[in-house]
Amino acid sequence: MSTYRDLTHRGAARGTVLRTVGTRERRSHLTAPRVPTVGIDIGGTKVMAGVVDADGNILEKLRTETPDKSKSPKVVEDTIVELVLDLSDRHDVHAVGIGAAGWVDADRARVLFAPHLAWRNEPLRDALQGRLAVPVMVDNDANTAAWAEWRFGAGRGEDHLVMITLGTGIGGAILEDGQVKRGKYGVAGEFGHMQVVPGGHRCPCGNRGCWEQYSSGNALVREARELAAADSPVAYEIIERVKGNVSDITGPLITELAREGDAMCVELLQDIGQWLGVGIANLAAALDPSCFVIGGGVSAADDLLIGPARDAFRRHLTGRGYRPEARITRAQLGPEAGMVGAADLARLVARRFRRANRRRVERYERYERYAQALRNGTSGRAARTPEDPSS
Repeated sequence: MSTYRDLTHRGAARGTVLRTVGTRERRSHLTAPRVPTVGIDIGGTKVMAGVVDADGNILEKLRTETPDKSKSPKVVEDTIVELVLDLSDRHDVHAVGIGAAGWVDADRARVLFAPHLAWRNEPLRDALQGRLAVPVMVDNDANTAAWAEWRFGAGRGEDHLVMITLGTGIGGAILEDGQVKRGKYGVAGEFGHMQVVPGGHRCPCGNRGCWEQYSSGNALVREARELAAADSPVAYEIIERVKGNVSDITGPLITELAREGDAMCVELLQDIGQWLGVGIANLAAALDPSCFVIGGGVSAADDLLIGPARDAFRRHLTGRGYRPEARITRAQLGPEAGMVGAADLARLVARRFRRANRRRVERYERYERYAQALRNGTSGRAARTPEDPSS
């Protein structure tokens, strides 16, 4: 079994191939090689890596915490490399896909800006290619999650799909006719940083009133902690659950208490859902998709969140009552969607890499035959180099 450490001789071919990879995924997954690839999902709090087969099945998965964002980007890169090399010891993988929580340029090479990580114009693809001897593809994590849901999950069969990921912040992605719409500069789909409340809460991106400050995991936890810190009587249950340690309040805990019927936690999720529905109505006015897929960790609240979102969507939709309404559904692949999508998109790069390698091997074999003919004394015509029109 070959590993990353055994493949360093392929570096030149890899570099040539990656320069030829554009943004056209349309239907190309149908002819991609059915080989295992590694998907990496990098969020504000965790790094998840997994080996994924051509049918979207996860063969093995590893997870670790994201290194402190105050540290250099190389620390995060070291974590990625360690996870990939660990997996490569047990699996013969052919490419690596990175789903990064940030803005990725149109060439899918640099992370231009990551609100929750210390990445600013970071050449992530090249940095990892210098250490891993297989093709590397970098994309926004919401793009990779949307691709996974379109290929294997809740978005199958949809021609116009919008993905909204609710986690530490809000990510987004647009798919039309089997193609991720990245925009001219690669940063389309950053819905979380649309302003919904002028002069509102400060966002890590530097602006105020961003959508993710009102409908995300951070927003949910912030509201619960503020009520608990104020010793509000409606927060009695959650204060008791964390034994007075307000910093121990988390999104999963709020969801758990809401399922148990805690009135405050139910109301907080309704508030988050209301803001989610308002934003979805705005996106419907701009993009008119047939389906909105809601993913990310906060979507685990299911109808406690998505029910209020559907209600708010119907109330705020432009032309309501006189136009078709997009369906709003929860993602099916859960927190692994970004990882699965990154691996599947990397498979498209692996196909081009394999083609380049095959052409190199064919050229080598032709010239070996030519050299052998010369050594055997074959005469002129038979000894000529067999030219390949495609070479």
